[in-house]
Amino acid sequence: MRWKVWVLIGLLVGSLIPAGLSLADENTSVPSEIDNATQEQTIAEHIVDTLTKLSTITERLMSNITLPENSSIMQHYTLAEQYKDSAMGAYENGDYYTTILDGLTAMHHYRVVLESLKEGRENLRDRLFEEVKRMEGYFKMAEHIIIVAQKQGIDVGNAPELLNETREAYKSVLEDIRAKDFAKAQEDLQVAREKKAMLDEQLKNLKEQLAYENADKVVKVFLSKTEKGITIADKAIEFGKEKGMDVSRLENLTEQVKAIYDEVNGLAQEEKWEDALSVIQENSETLREFSKAVSFIQRKAYERQVEEKIKDVKAFLRELNSRIQKDGKALKELKKEGVDTRKAQLQLKVAVQETRLGIGLLKHKKPMQAKAHFAIALDMLHRVDEFILWHA
Repeated sequence: MRWKVWVLIGLLVGSLIPAGLSLADENTSVPSEIDNATQEQTIAEHIVDTLTKLSTITERLMSNITLPENSSIMQHYTLAEQYKDSAMGAYENGDYYTTILDGLTAMHHYRVVLESLKEGRENLRDRLFEEVKRMEGYFKMAEHIIIVAQKQGIDVGNAPELLNETREAYKSVLEDIRAKDFAKAQEDLQVAREKKAMLDEQLKNLKEQLAYENADKVVKVFLSKTEKGITIADKAIEFGKEKGMDVSRLENLTEQVKAIYDEVNGLAQEEKWEDALSVIQENSETLREFSKAVSFIQRKAYERQVEEKIKDVKAFLRELNSRIQKDGKALKELKKEGVDTRKAQLQLKVAVQETRLGIGLLKHKKPMQAKAHFAIALDMLHRVDEFILWHA
């Protein structure tokens, strides 16, 4: 029966220590016979040896991270250390039974800590990787701004150098991730973010200069879009009043935007483009708030539209697919004509993705969630249509 004790301990330790973590010495062998009087002592010795190694490994890993005191990992780590100390103390006092019980309890808490740290590393890797990948679009946008500014004779300063430095900094983060050196990845990411912040300032200045260089175009686009936004807001206010809703906030905001629109339009009529642009910039916060309100109204309108159209799912999906195909062809033609279609293409891509997500949710009998994705798809297609009409 003695061998069964070792099988039991082997199973317990195996179930408590994360896979891939080797703690036993290569030359350690299990004795074939153990005297009954020394069974507990021998088991306790192995547990103490294992605990010592576990504690060292966990302490090294914990020293590389910073966690709040009330985090679950810290709580399990504290318990693991407490039970380890108790087991060690019991072993020194010859209380091998308590050594075994507290030792196995400590192992359980160490296991939770190690598995949580492993999961945390994987989550960190994913977050870092996603941030680096998102930067690809940012770099394309930054490069485009710099090139356009250079073509228009604007002094771009050290923006090109900053762009290259920022790109290289994020590349270093990606290399760290691939090397699984997440501590260095976090350090390099901080450097990359600092570079990006400097580049952001440069790009902001360039965009402002470009805006003034193209003030007439910017103002005309503003007037066109704001006029549409006011129309949408007016309809929403009218609808809200009919339903007895409190629309005072939207009504007040719309009145402010109408006043801004009239002022900008008046300056545009006199071809005072830079003055008109200054008015837009001075009221940017109000205009942003209005834009968010209009976007919300449109999203709700699309949701109602989906609610109605989804009654005939096949017809609705055919319509979506047809619009996607049609817009895709139109964007290709515009691109051939030299129009920068990247933003519209990205919006079309989002529409495709949201449509697929919606279809997937419908297949899983989740129509409410599907409707939300279809509403986003319609919103994106509407924006693409506006872009195509504007450049037609």
